[in-house]
Order: sequence, then structure tokens, then C-alpha cells
Amino acid sequence: MTQNNILYKDIGRVGYDEGLRQQYEFHDKIVDIKLKNKNNPEGSRMQTQSALLFCEHNPVYTLGKSGKINNLIFSEDVLVQKGIEFKNTNRGGDITYHGPGQIVGYPIFDLDYFYHDVHRYVRDIEEVIILTLQNYGLEGMRIKGATGVWLKDSEVEQYRKVCAIGIHISRWVTLHGFAFNINTDLDYFSGIIPCGIQDKNKSVTSISKELGLKIEMDEVKELLLKNFEKVFDVTIFE
Repeated sequence: MTQNNILYKDIGRVGYDEGLRQQYEFHDKIVDIKLKNKNNPEGSRMQTQSALLFCEHNPVYTLGKSGKINNLIFSEDVLVQKGIEFKNTNRGGDITYHGPGQIVGYPIFDLDYFYHDVHRYVRDIEEVIILTLQNYGLEGMRIKGATGVWLKDSEVEQYRKVCAIGIHISRWVTLHGFAFNINTDLDYFSGIIPCGIQDKNKSVTSISKELGLKIEMDEVKELLLKNFEKVFDVTIFE
């Protein structure tokens, strides 16, 4: 089966809970259709509608289901003082930060129309980011055993993470996604051990930091959409 059209929605700047609610709104519709198709094998089959949501979140630390709470450095009092929320999530991965200046992408894809391969799905999201970075003269890369997209210092063995990825899949429908640092205030990462990685040769960066200038967010979004179309072989519409 194939699915050529993906619905795109930019939900703007929202709290983490609102972003999760909108994800599940799409997810639950897809699952409901799939269950109806399964329970009515002789009837006409309804096609599901995959979607892609972009947003910016208010400052929040999220902890994945396999994460360790001791990777949160700031105390509860400091979180309140700085206006940072903390949320447990059911995505994969450890702890990360979401906030203004970061593009968070939530693909809600029915993988029955793509492939049943979780590893490939994550690699494809990484490829979307890598292609987008190329437009800014930046060479994104993967690191074995460390999900996400990184930049490497050409002179020393130091890596800087520019995009974190954490997903959840239920009935072959995806949730959560990626957090791409564009103009992100990287000081917020000092309150956590990002993704639980304590290697001193690995840090966090943004496109803005790498290039030394502010980046137009809408421009990056347009590039991301084009690269989603290319990598996943789909047409994205609003």
C-alpha cells in the first residue's frame, strides 16, 4: 500500500500538553479507522490520513520512558523560578529540552502505508534533517548508537547535537518526533544531561550558533517539508 498525501499543520507556539493532545487527535482517528477496517474485512476499506505537525513549545524538559530522572540537574524550585515545565513522556530516548527557537516536528504516520521498520523510520527522519542542514552549508551526520543528527568539529573528535529524535509507535502509527535547534537558547540545556549523554566530547548546538546569525524559521520549515516529500516520497498539503 502507498499513501501519497500528508496533511501538514503548523500549530504555532503551544504548551507541551497541547502539542500532545493534537498529536493524539490525529493518532486516535487513524487507529479508529484501522480497527474498523480490521473488524469489517469484507466491507470497503477506509484510508487513513497521515499528518505532520510543526510547533514551538514553551520551555519544557521531557523525559523518555527509558530515561533517568537523575539526568535532570535543576531542582524543582529552579524549574519554577525559570518557568520551565517538566513532563514524563512515552517516547523513546532520555531527557531533552523543547523551547522557543526550536522546530519540533510530530509526524503522525500510518506506517502500514510506508514500511514496518522502526529503524528505517528513524533513519529517514535523520535524513530529512541532514538534507535540510546542507542548505546552510552544514554537514549533518549520524553517530552509531546515538540517535539524532550531529555536527562534527573537523579538527578534533568533538560532536555537537543539532537535532534530537524520540518516537513512539502504536498499531504502526507514529507519535512524537524530532526537536531541531534553529535559534534555540542553548543555556536551557545546562539544566539537564541532554539525552543522558555524559561524554565530554559531545555537546548541543543550533544552526544559529554554527553560523553566527539568526535564522528565518519559516524558511527552515519550508525546507523540512520539501525534504520530507523527497525522503518519504509523499506530497504534503495544508
